[in-house]
Amino acid sequence: MPIRPKPFVGIDLGGTNMQIGVVAPNNQIVGRARKKTMAEKGQASIIARVVEGVQGACEQAGIAVSQLGGVGIGAPGAIDPASGVVLEAVNLRWNNVPLARILQTKLKVPVLVDNDVNVAVYGEWKAGAAKGDRDILGVWVGTGIGGGLVLNNHLFAGGFFTAGEIGHTTFIPNAPLGRRSLEQTCSRTAIADRIVSLIRANRKSVISQLTGGDLSQIKSKMIAAAYADGDKLVSEVLDEAALFLGIAVANVVTLLSIPKVVIGGGLTEALGEVWVKKIRKAAREYAFPERCQAVQVVASALEDDAGLLGAALLAGESFKR
Repeated sequence: MPIRPKPFVGIDLGGTNMQIGVVAPNNQIVGRARKKTMAEKGQASIIARVVEGVQGACEQAGIAVSQLGGVGIGAPGAIDPASGVVLEAVNLRWNNVPLARILQTKLKVPVLVDNDVNVAVYGEWKAGAAKGDRDILGVWVGTGIGGGLVLNNHLFAGGFFTAGEIGHTTFIPNAPLGRRSLEQTCSRTAIADRIVSLIRANRKSVISQLTGGDLSQIKSKMIAAAYADGDKLVSEVLDEAALFLGIAVANVVTLLSIPKVVIGGGLTEALGEVWVKKIRKAAREYAFPERCQAVQVVASALEDDAGLLGAALLAGESFKR
């Protein structure tokens, strides 16, 4: 009698939110949980919330945690996937955290850990916007900026396990500290900080009304609404960020001859195709040589589900070996 395939849980652990889903063998998400990460409460609290989320998603799916084939988790920052250790996660304030071992002890099922954007790119490659492509770059713009690479039909980590970390590349070396990397310049956090600082310097923006005057409450949806409304300040900041992102993408396209780039993350989802179009334009303008200007730059097809689906699929593939 054939062995019945087991479901896997996928976890997208972000700096702001965590998404958890039970993925059935047909790749359908049959149970979910979403929680705030609350990184400021520390490592133990985050891990406890992950465990609660896995239990809640399994309960919604009508299964026990013990019935899972395993768990895949995408965590932000530099990861050693072979050992399941989070080497450094700036947004979580983690260093050398043996996440796979900790979760495996608590959940009693196999656990795979990889970079959060790596698993999202894996999801897009297996079931989304890059299905069937051999070489892709993924760039996710959210709390921070992460990247992932599929090269020659393999998720590529590199010798130091940091391949694709485009957000931590130095972009403006002579800028003030805290404004030098791509992430410090173009992430949602950086964009929101720039908008707020300009408003406080007496620039006018509808963001002041959308936040009710509390500029600490600025969200991606507010930025997107102001952008769609043609707000001059927000448009200036976002258009500059799109230009910088496009140039960064062009550099990778030129370096690795990548024919397809997938742009994802919370800010991208909020802004939509108009944002991706501007990144695409800059990427094609700055890519070299001319034939690289045919690069496809597309939006994530799986959007919010890319990370959790990719983590589950990667875990399923890994634990079958």
